[in-house]
Amino acid sequence: MIRLNEIRLPIGAKAEDIKKAAAKELNIPVSDIKDFRIARESIDSRKKDRISFIYSAEFSVDGDESALIAAFPENKATVFEPYNYTPPAVRRTSPLRPVIVGFGPAGMFAALLLSQAGLRPIVLERGERVENRTKSVKNFWTSRKLNTESNVQFGEGGAGTFSDGKLTTGIKDPRCREVFRVLAEHGAPQEILYSSKPHIGTDMLADVVKNIRNTVIQNGGEILFNCRFSDLIVANGAVFGVRYIENGKTEKEIETDCVLLCIGHSARDTVEMLYNKGVKIDKKPFSVGVRIEHPQELINKMQYGREWNNPLLGAADYKLSNHPLHGRGGYTFCMCPGGTVVTASSEEGGVVVNGMSEYARDGENANSAILVGIEPDFFESEHPLTGIAFQRELEQKAYRLGGGDYTAPAQLVGDFVKDRPSVRLGTVKPTCTTGVIMSDIRKVLPDKVTSTIKDALFAFDRQFKGFLLPDAVLTAVESRSSSPVRILRDDLKQTNIRGLFPCGEGAGYAGGIVSAAVDGLRCAEAVLLDEV
Repeated sequence: MIRLNEIRLPIGAKAEDIKKAAAKELNIPVSDIKDFRIARESIDSRKKDRISFIYSAEFSVDGDESALIAAFPENKATVFEPYNYTPPAVRRTSPLRPVIVGFGPAGMFAALLLSQAGLRPIVLERGERVENRTKSVKNFWTSRKLNTESNVQFGEGGAGTFSDGKLTTGIKDPRCREVFRVLAEHGAPQEILYSSKPHIGTDMLADVVKNIRNTVIQNGGEILFNCRFSDLIVANGAVFGVRYIENGKTEKEIETDCVLLCIGHSARDTVEMLYNKGVKIDKKPFSVGVRIEHPQELINKMQYGREWNNPLLGAADYKLSNHPLHGRGGYTFCMCPGGTVVTASSEEGGVVVNGMSEYARDGENANSAILVGIEPDFFESEHPLTGIAFQRELEQKAYRLGGGDYTAPAQLVGDFVKDRPSVRLGTVKPTCTTGVIMSDIRKVLPDKVTSTIKDALFAFDRQFKGFLLPDAVLTAVESRSSSPVRILRDDLKQTNIRGLFPCGEGAGYAGGIVSAAVDGLRCAEAVLLDEV
């Protein structure tokens, strides 16, 4: 097949227009193009008076494809073999069923692969199935009564279920294509297969997650909800089983020699239990910061100019960073166009915020994290769980500053850069699901972090004029962007306790839905290979 890149067309181009443009570039009849598909679509908004779409297309033609594109540079046209994911042959001989802890992206894709291979995995998910979990989350936002076992962080689908469902990733693993294929097969919008900035939206993610669950069960897997992994049974340096607590009451056991830890970045109690069991854990870099909210209309105008309200362009986004030569840098993360700031707490007495968008991204505000990296040497202590303690401290400060009822502390950008507390809102109405109280977020975050955010705001405004809107709202604290620990594993994906496979974002090997899902596949493959 041929992949042809950099096909530039005006707003509103259809698939047939792309096909015709590809044929014109190759100087062949349109009828010669077969098996045509759009491989990538992106928006070029650098020239505000002439915004265009850029496409890559994949197709086959009869005859010598290499000769047809010989005159093109490699970055413009290539001949390739389509990728088809092929899992390794099953070498596992143990009669015991693998146990997967957690049913977020890593756990879902591990469970899919192991169930397809006939290994009938058992999944322990501490939270509720997604239908009930959604009710629990919304109840917390309205009543302020937190379910510590089923919330924005815990439950079927993982933390990504209450997000933008963003599928962008920096990893180059070809398994990414399999992840996209599976998600689309289970109900995600088809454009994720070619969009340069694919997303599903929190409203559509729930159905996708439910469909994946049903496939796992149809393949012989079993998913136990409201079942918290409480203990690892170890003998002679190897896994012999797990204990779990069902519905917060009854402790039960499963005999197994294989446990995949897909616990997510917020299962602090599980990490502490594993550390006490002797599992080797290291500190790793992570980030903390705030959420910033602007009017989505402002972001659209900054990005698209006179085309700001063109429905074919959708809600605009941004990605910004500031890396001074000497000093700590700041960056935007998980930008949610037309979205909502959500209270994402999982422990009582702590406020955590995150961002969420529905598929339509039609909310009034845009929000994004502004984060500052925290390196292991930031702390005096060498204890591997120091980062967890630091996160918890920030969250508890935010809780107290917000009044002790999960209201989040917030501050206007104009006040923040002038080092003064905020006492009232401006023109931007915050969307935080448990409300905000105007305050001074410097009382939550360390000086090194707030000074870096301040510098970053000015830098972002130079890159994206208008970003430093005085009435934009900063809400604290964003502390769960990634795990502060790495559960060490070897080339066989196992810890120092044999049969234990740390996997995904919570184990420190991923940073988003797609990379976590890919790592779930990698670890499941290691189980199939059954190497020791």
